[in-house]
Amino acid sequence: MKIDCITIFPEMFAPMKQSIMGRAQSKGLMEFNTVYLRDFAINDYGQVDDVPYGGEPGMVLRPEPLANAIRSTGVKEDGGKVIYLTADGVPFTHKLAKELSKESHLVLVCGHYKGIDDRIRQSEVDLEISIGDFVVSGGELPAMLVTDAVVRLLDGALGNKESGETDSFAQGVLGWPVYTRPEVFEGKKVPEVLLSGHHANIKAWRRQESLKRTQERRPDIFKNLEEDTKFGIK
Repeated sequence: MKIDCITIFPEMFAPMKQSIMGRAQSKGLMEFNTVYLRDFAINDYGQVDDVPYGGEPGMVLRPEPLANAIRSTGVKEDGGKVIYLTADGVPFTHKLAKELSKESHLVLVCGHYKGIDDRIRQSEVDLEISIGDFVVSGGELPAMLVTDAVVRLLDGALGNKESGETDSFAQGVLGWPVYTRPEVFEGKKVPEVLLSGHHANIKAWRRQESLKRTQERRPDIFKNLEEDTKFGIK
């Protein structure tokens, strides 16, 4: 997989060289690049933004630099997808991450200020993604989150593939509580079932705890789970 991030702050992407992202690149599973938007500026001053039509405060990223930066990646020729990180995009989910992990080339457009010229959204962007109902200063952090969630799903990215298969959302529910040594910490003991060695009972306990946590913390997911069960979908 190749991932290109179009940004005016390429230095923000240093974390992409660390941990699982770094290992995925060293294994040749993923190639990660930043594309500096000012390399495609409209003048020698490095201008990539301008005031919005209509008179509202703030600035908007101009269409010419963005169009040229996106096209320089060859993503369309590769059959890949251009993704714009924006608060008014579709919610990012584990399901969407799995779909994107099947792509060979992704271009992530990091917006700033009031956003990007809407003509670019219409002509160049294939998918618009939001990481939550809030606004951050730019698209760099959302782009890193999306990249991390997608890359860790690639075969070979995790040290143990089964570890990812039991994460929250991987099975449609939140994850169960986990424990490690010591057996007793400040008077609190590890649940006896986890010490029993009885695999069937442990599996049942984990499922029960996952459902309980999902019902308490994400009733929206639990409600959908109940609806699926009602219609015979597990």
